[in-house]
Amino acid sequence: MKPDVFKEPVTILVGLGFPAEVRTVMDAYRHLAEWPASMEDAVHSIALRACGAALRGEIEAETARGLFAAFAEKHDLLAPDPEVIIASHRRHDKDPHVR
Repeated sequence: MKPDVFKEPVTILVGLGFPAEVRTVMDAYRHLAEWPASMEDAVHSIALRACGAALRGEIEAETARGLFAAFAEKHDLLAPDPEVIIASHRRHDKDPHVR
């Protein structure tokens, strides 16, 4: 495995809510670099610096992944876990009283 590849991708929502898998430090860095300047905050800055450090080999890719995931979570970009959605649909299909 290449050193900048995440062990597990971070799935975020992009555009009109379409899921996209962020699999590498470079992918995470690109998403962070494209973030609107008016919405930048401390979490964004930390994640961006971490990705830069990981690209330079100063920190592990998984450290940058964790900080990128924290950024995505804070800004409601994380895609819902498909297993949770499937389980919810199954529960609704079995019990007509569940809403």
